[in-house]
Amino acid sequence: MATITSASVSHPATGRDGLVRLFAEFRAFWRQFFARAFNPYRPELHYMRGPGPAWRAKHKARSN
Repeated sequence: MATITSASVSHPATGRDGLVRLFAEFRAFWRQFFARAFNPYRPELHYMRGPGPAWRAKHKARSN
């Protein structure tokens, strides 16, 4: 599970530059949040958990 962290503003946002910087941080946080929350790659669904039924059927025939 991913952890999302955000940096705090070192000084209060004042004036237009502060508002622009605050908006940029807000936007960066949400962009990172959505990228991680809705990432379609789920490795836990695809890794190999052992031999399947086809492997067992093939090797059972050899052992008889």
